[in-house]
Amino acid sequence: MTAVDHLTPLTEASYYILISLVEPLHGYGIMQKVEALTGGRVTIGPGTLYGALGNLEAAGLIRRCPEADGGDRRKAYVLTERGRRVAAAEIARLEEMAGHGRRLLRSGGVGDGR
Repeated sequence: MTAVDHLTPLTEASYYILISLVEPLHGYGIMQKVEALTGGRVTIGPGTLYGALGNLEAAGLIRRCPEADGGDRRKAYVLTERGRRVAAAEIARLEEMAGHGRRLLRSGGVGDGR
């Protein structure tokens, strides 16, 4: 078990929020980036966004980026090094899962009970 294992798997919303913060963004910018990145398949509402931001910040995966804040209420966030490691671990986990699925679908299954 690695130091980041207990932080994965991420929810889909948390995953997209996390990877969108490779550059500092405020909440609305995050929502726009996730929607653009996924072609509109994933949309994150304010309640989900701000709950996830609080959880990701508490876990040390993102941090406030005051130098990029936009005005009175626009708080910007950015990925931490720990967040980068968790994102990389999550990507590896998802790639492994996708590989297993591709392999089984190509082969017709292994021990599928037929």
